[in-house]
Amino acid sequence: MNDKLIEIFIYGLAALLILVILIIYIRKQRRESKEVDVKIAQAKEDGVHEPVSLYPVVDPNRCIKSGACITACPEHDILGIRNGRATIINASHCIGHGACLRACPVDAISLWIGTEKRGVDLPHVSPSFETNVPGVFIAGELGGMGLIRNAVTQGKEAVENIIKTLNKETKADYDLIIVGAGPAGISATLAAKKANLKVLTLEQDTLGGTVFTFPRSKIVMTHPMDLPLYGKVKLKETSKPELLNLWQTVLSKNGLTITENSKVEHISAINNIFEVKTVNGENYSTKTVLLAIGRRGTPRKLNVIGENTEKVAYRLLEPEDITDKRIMIVGGGDSAVESALLLAGKNEVTLSYRSASFNRLKPKNGLKINEAINNGSINVRFNSNVVKIEPKTVQFTENESSEIFTIENDLVYIFAGGELPTQFLKKIGIKITTKFGDVVLKPR
Repeated sequence: MNDKLIEIFIYGLAALLILVILIIYIRKQRRESKEVDVKIAQAKEDGVHEPVSLYPVVDPNRCIKSGACITACPEHDILGIRNGRATIINASHCIGHGACLRACPVDAISLWIGTEKRGVDLPHVSPSFETNVPGVFIAGELGGMGLIRNAVTQGKEAVENIIKTLNKETKADYDLIIVGAGPAGISATLAAKKANLKVLTLEQDTLGGTVFTFPRSKIVMTHPMDLPLYGKVKLKETSKPELLNLWQTVLSKNGLTITENSKVEHISAINNIFEVKTVNGENYSTKTVLLAIGRRGTPRKLNVIGENTEKVAYRLLEPEDITDKRIMIVGGGDSAVESALLLAGKNEVTLSYRSASFNRLKPKNGLKINEAINNGSINVRFNSNVVKIEPKTVQFTENESSEIFTIENDLVYIFAGGELPTQFLKKIGIKITTKFGDVVLKPR
């Protein structure tokens, strides 16, 4: 009888222990769900909940709440566990690493672009990277995949497909002209050299200008990239100057140069030969063209000294990690104001705007910026124009005066709009399709 009681006691104790663990687990899950709910509410208020480019979509029927996707993501609060399933928090912060997709043990995540409410314009591109215009190819961000490793892979693969289409009988200055010297363009240039193609690469700014438009001083890569004529690049985290130096070294060793400050104005086809015209008046003929330009278009520059330095960026990511900095925000639209508000409090923020007052702001942004001005958390300089960016200072003028003001500065964010490439593509004849939620990258 005693043995029976002991057995019952042991089983009862085990059941109680399991129950306690279950209660603790459920409470922890509820607490985490509430924390995610708060983050989602804040993300919606800050305008970062909706995606602007690539973003992960979780299949709730497959998700097993392992949390592997959250751990793998090098960004912050893109995904969170809510009610036992992974869910989107800050979709607009996703830049398409795809680490979450690869980390998911049950293939519950895919990468999408566009939503039911917000369409994203993308050019028509075949699996071989060729557009509807035969001989014109697209790789990298313009086609929807802007991550460095993905862009490098696409640049190389696009050239491999271009080689298959080349007509040796056609007479032209070049076998291939590459437009853009970002990750896809550089990879394609190296791949073309490896294949002994006669190639010309045109960059509207400089190679450094392309790299320095990235939003962080540190660039995160979640997977090695295979760079033609170099091999595996196994950098987990690198600075922009380090990455730039790597590209310059590889190009130099292989006798390649990028034609910088040469913006392409128009591309036209004549008898199976493409005529490429630049704004500088240069004209080139080529058998094929690879467009490796940004999908967001060209960030509008201030054209001032120091704009191409590492301290300057055109997009704000991870504002929560930026503290105790003297920051200049240039611009007066919602993006500039929202960035200034996110950085205020933990940093010394100055907002430079060329007009006398803010125009066409979202009502909530208007209220918030006025409150920030009144409480002194943001210093707004209306009717001002930045004239020079130095390592530790920024110089600007006010009210059309020639007097130059100087303030101490660590970081500069420029939100002056951009020149979208849509019309450029349409002039070439490339079809543009609006994607309202399409899969770009599926699970393996």
